[in-house]
Amino acid sequence: MGCFSCFDGGNKEQRKEEERLASAEARAKAAEAAQKRQEQFEQSAAGRAARAQMQAAAKQSANSNNGEPVLKWQMG
Repeated sequence: MGCFSCFDGGNKEQRKEEERLASAEARAKAAEAAQKRQEQFEQSAAGRAARAQMQAAAKQSANSNNGEPVLKWQMG
């Protein structure tokens, strides 16, 4: 009975390797699909609007205080 476990060990290792390869392939396909969806979104009207909104927000935050302190104390 103990000898049969020796044969099963090889199958387990092979099965682990096959699962690892299948998992890596699935991750690669998912990444490719996500990249394709991202490109489609960027080309859509909603994607262009989102990009314009992000650029406007970045421009506004860059120009918001012009290096001046936010709180100014006036003693007098």
